[in-house]
Amino acid sequence: MNIGVDQIQQAILYLIAFILCVSVHEFGHAWVANRLGDPTPRLQGRLTLSPLHHIDPVGTLLIPFISAVSPAALPLMAWGRPVQTNPLAYTRRLKTNTGRMLVSIAGPTMNLLMALLTSIIIVIASHAGASVRIRDALFNYLVGLNLVLMCFNLLPIPPLDGGAVLAWVLPRSWQGVVDFLQRYGSFILLLLVLSPMLGLPLLGIVMYPMAIVIGLWHGGLVWAINL
Repeated sequence: MNIGVDQIQQAILYLIAFILCVSVHEFGHAWVANRLGDPTPRLQGRLTLSPLHHIDPVGTLLIPFISAVSPAALPLMAWGRPVQTNPLAYTRRLKTNTGRMLVSIAGPTMNLLMALLTSIIIVIASHAGASVRIRDALFNYLVGLNLVLMCFNLLPIPPLDGGAVLAWVLPRSWQGVVDFLQRYGSFILLLLVLSPMLGLPLLGIVMYPMAIVIGLWHGGLVWAINL
């Protein structure tokens, strides 16, 4: 396997960007849980943006780096250290399902806010004379990656954040669907991630809406730059 210097540099940049994206994502979960009355994330030191408190050595560092250096070696799998929360400690003013949903959706929301903030920086930097290379790097490594994490985590498959959103949306008569996904969601997610290696187009189908979101966002950004 031949790995060039440029490939190593791109992998390192991707890894740094992923660490930042994961950190704001997990901080979002911790912050909302704390606001709802659960002290667990604060007591465990998760109420911070410091990456040192959110990264998982394997899921945030090793596997993403190998995937970035050689996509053929490993499928794109990555994760941060999950924030532990106690839904029973949430404020009684909200139903437990609502509390879980708010804590879950906070992570993707933080990724959206980071993508928006980075986009504003790109527009300002562009009008200040920043090179196209810098603009493209910011978009690819921070805007695009945050949008991918946001969309992927909103898939209605536990243990992803979208699973809690689905449980909140569905009526009680659909509780069987929620129970099934909670039991087998991890296997479904693993099959989805490994599907390209099995010759199945499942991941491509799921990624297609994400590609549309990123394309539309990029188009809007180009429009804002050219104003």
